[in-house]
Order: sequence, then C-alpha cells, then structure tokens
Amino acid sequence: VSFCSYRHYVHFKRRKTMNYGKKLMGAIVLSALMVPTLAIGQTSSQKVYTAPADVIEKIKAEGMGDRSQVMQLMSYLTDVIGGRLTNSPNMKRANEWTRDKMKSWGMTNAKLESWGPFGRGWSLKAFSAEVRSPQSFPVIAYPKAWSPSTKGTVTADVVFLNIKTEEDLAKYKGTLKDKIVFISPERKLDADFGGCGHRFTDEELQKMAEAPMPAPAGAPRPQGQGAPQMNPQMMERLQRMQLQAKALNMLVEEGAAVLVDNSGNGSGGTLFVSSAAVAQEVPANPMAMFGGGGGATRRLSAYQKEAEARMIPQMTMATEDYNRIVRMIGWGEKPQMTVNIQTQYHDDDLMGYNTVAEIPGTDPSLKEQLVMLGGHLDSWHGSTGATDNAAGCAVMMEAVRILIASGFKPRRTIRVALWSGEEQGLNGSREYVKQQFGEMKPGEPGAPPTLSKAANYDKLSAYYNIDNGTGRVRGVYMQGNPMVAPYFKAWLEPFGAGAKTLTISNTGGTDHLSFDRIGLPGFQFIQDPVEYDTRTHHSNQDNYDRIQAEDMKFNATVLAAFVYQTAMMNEQMPKKPM
Repeated sequence: VSFCSYRHYVHFKRRKTMNYGKKLMGAIVLSALMVPTLAIGQTSSQKVYTAPADVIEKIKAEGMGDRSQVMQLMSYLTDVIGGRLTNSPNMKRANEWTRDKMKSWGMTNAKLESWGPFGRGWSLKAFSAEVRSPQSFPVIAYPKAWSPSTKGTVTADVVFLNIKTEEDLAKYKGTLKDKIVFISPERKLDADFGGCGHRFTDEELQKMAEAPMPAPAGAPRPQGQGAPQMNPQMMERLQRMQLQAKALNMLVEEGAAVLVDNSGNGSGGTLFVSSAAVAQEVPANPMAMFGGGGGATRRLSAYQKEAEARMIPQMTMATEDYNRIVRMIGWGEKPQMTVNIQTQYHDDDLMGYNTVAEIPGTDPSLKEQLVMLGGHLDSWHGSTGATDNAAGCAVMMEAVRILIASGFKPRRTIRVALWSGEEQGLNGSREYVKQQFGEMKPGEPGAPPTLSKAANYDKLSAYYNIDNGTGRVRGVYMQGNPMVAPYFKAWLEPFGAGAKTLTISNTGGTDHLSFDRIGLPGFQFIQDPVEYDTRTHHSNQDNYDRIQAEDMKFNATVLAAFVYQTAMMNEQMPKKPM
C-alpha cells in the first residue's frame, strides 16, 4: 500500500482481496436443509411464491444451453472494448455499447444516467520498460492509473529507497532528481503448492454455518469495554505509511523521473495495479492523515485535475523482476533503466455515467414497482476487467435477455443498472441510490443518522448484485435479513445441492451496499473464489481466458430465475429493520 491513504488501503483490502478469506470469516451460513422456516422470519400463513416448474425449465433451457450469449457479451466487453477505467474513453464506449445492446433486445428506457461530477478520465498511449545496464532485459510492469507521462523516453539510474526511519529518509535528500526510484521492499514469494484455483467445499460452508450471529452495525459494546484501541501493529503500519507519504513528497519536490513499486500480490509475472499516488500534506499525527486524531486534511485523488502537480510518473512491477533489481543493488551494482510512459488526461466531460435499461412491468397495480439487478462496468486498466467485473455485467445482461427471449411478462418493472465509479468507492451506485431512493443524513450530535427517503424508496422490491468474479453461485448473502431466507431457499432449490447456502452475514465492498445502507433489500451472491484473489482481481491477468463459461451460464440462469420470481410475487421482498 505504498503511498496510498489508509482509507484506500482499507477499501482495497476489504473490497475484494479478502472476499473469500477474511471477509467470510464470521459469516453465518444457513443451509436450506438445516434452518427451520419459522425460525428465520416466515409466518405459518405466509406462502412463498415460486414460479411454475415449466417456467424454471424454460429459463434453464434458454440460459444453460447453446442459446446462451453470456460469453459473447464477455468477449466484446473484454477483448474488443478492454479495460474500462472510470471516465476513460473505453468506459464511455462500454456505457454506450451495453445501452445499445439491451435496446436491441427490446428493453425500454435504455439510457446513460449521469452522476457526479467525478473527475478526469485517463488513457495509456504508449509504454515500455527495460533494464539497460549492467545487462539488458525487459521487465513486466504497468503504469498506474492517472499517472502523468514521462518526459519522453527516460534512461536513468535506479535508486532503491530503503527507508525504515526518518533518519534513513534524510540520507536520500538531494539525490533523487531524474532518478528511477524503487520505493517498496522486496516481497518474499513461496512456491504455490496449493494452486491458484479453489472452489468451496461442503466442509468450509459447514464451518461457516457454525459461526455466531454478528452484532449489528452500531451496536453498543459489551459492558465494561471502552472505545476500541489502536493496536501496536496498526499504529506501526500508520507510522510507516506516514513515512512513505513524506518520501513521496520528497520525490515530487526533487523531481524524480519515475516511481516504481512492487506488486503487493501475485507471482509468476502476475501483478496487481490500481491508482497513482498523490503527494499529500503530511500532518504530525499519523492518524490525522486518514480522518482520525484531529487535524485531518483534505486529500486529493489522482483523478482530480489539481492532483497532477502532486504526482510523478509511476508504475507497478511484477515481484520477480522488482526483487531481482533490488538484489542487484544490494550487490553493489548500479542498474540503469529505460522507461517510456505516455498517457492522456480527458477533461472534456467530468461526469460519470451508469447504463440503465428496463423490461416494463405489466400488472397495473405493480408495474410502478422495481426489481433491480446490476454490477459495475468500470474496471482497472492493467487488463480487460473480465472477472472484475465484466463477468457480473454480462451475467446481468444475459439474465434479462433470457427473460425476454422466453417471452415472459413480469408484473413489476425489471431494471438493469451497470455502474461506474465502483472502484473509486461505489460512486455510481451511491449517487444513483441517493437520487432515486434516498440517503442517510447525519443526526444531531449524539443522535443516530436519519433516513431521508426519495420518491422511489417504497417502490423497490429488491436489488441483486454480482461482483465476485467468474465463480459459480453457491448461495446468497442475506445482509442480516433473515426474513428473505424462505424466498431464497425456495428459489435455489431447482438448481441443486451445490447452490443452497444462505448466510445471514453482511458482505462488503460492492454496489449492493448502496442499497443496504438505507434499508433497501440489496444482495450479493456467494460465488466460488476460483482464482479471484490469487490471480485476477485488479491484475494484468484479469482477462477473458480466466472466465469459466459453464459457471457464467449457471449464474445468469440463477439470476434470471431470482429476478423473475421477485417481479411476479404479490408482496415486496421484506425489508430488515433499520
């Protein structure tokens, strides 16, 4: 997390790199065969709607056979359009292509809806990097998003900024101008005896089923416990990040040519790359850098125009190449590199856009109500954004195509939303929810926040999200709402024992949270991790070839069935208490 703010670090770690490890730790999984119906919110008089068997079979026939189009959608989004950084030309192209594609299927109100402003776009025009001496070899690397350009092709000495204290940093003062500066430590790589790919086992799901109910957000701490204390490990991390922030300021002030960091994950040439770092004001208290401890300062994001003057060209390098160069320096060698980074900023339109389209409802009394499904269309730029998250968008588009091709006439309106700005903090979905449904507003000092409803708050029955890669759906995160369990249990039944897991726990890091945080039923599906954390998420390997076609067909079919049944039942999906 070199030179990143703690907030960005927490977002990155919670967001997806922990989706299938620490994020699941503490999940409550309710097996459909283990939980009595009455114990999870259903009354004896309530009858759960399920579609007729022939309807489900028709959905399966359209979605899981040769008529499926989910992989064609995947290929165009990834192979043809490619990476879709928020507000980049590729993102705008993806917005327009998905709008036009859904319109061609007969969907109505297919359009781009603006939110923001967000900030400037960015695209990579040219890039190369190699070691030139004492011997020549290419390296695997990728520029960071919103990085400025180098001054043409730069050939310069490499400096390894090996700092652990303020005194270490002082030794480099006055030596960094026009240098290519390595700012991360070596990262030890272990042999991958287990392999990158993984599917959940029954034992793993059963173990999660035995976890205790998580406390609700904002619940009082147990009696006798005070405010949580910063542990020494976290304080040490914050102090190191403060030191790194000071180092970045020195690089900018002295005019270093290129900043290079070590990929924080991956091996075998896989690297994980996201946003360029911006030199920020560094307060004396390390907690104040990240919004705590008093004295917090406004922090610039790389996509803000005024941040350009506080950045230098920068790239992330694959660990094997990075480590080798650092070890060469340790042996007294003085490597030189040649780097060319040519980028372009796009300032003509600072707004962000979501793509939306609808299948109109047909029931006079219910057609104004909504069932929504979606995923985020934006991606990082190091590859083509396949598992993160063209997969989710292709599944959602395919789900509605299945319903249209099957000739179904839903009672409620079904609306697809393909978000942008998710990678920068759920921006597109958050602003959409604020516009359409409402927001939580701060209360008086000492009082809880209050819900301010917008016009359509009471019209939304449910929102379904996919954003955990290519893996097969295994169940649903219920977000602390046990009342939805009878519905999800019944709707998963036709898809076999492999997809029956319900967890009462919350899962974070993606767009269903924009709905859930204001009390609307918003759900993310449990998926097999496959290679998500180990190979594809935010990496240079997030491409079409990592996608599992049969999983994608299955997921689109499950989503079509869920969305159809939500649109057809008499009642809305039950909301959990705020």
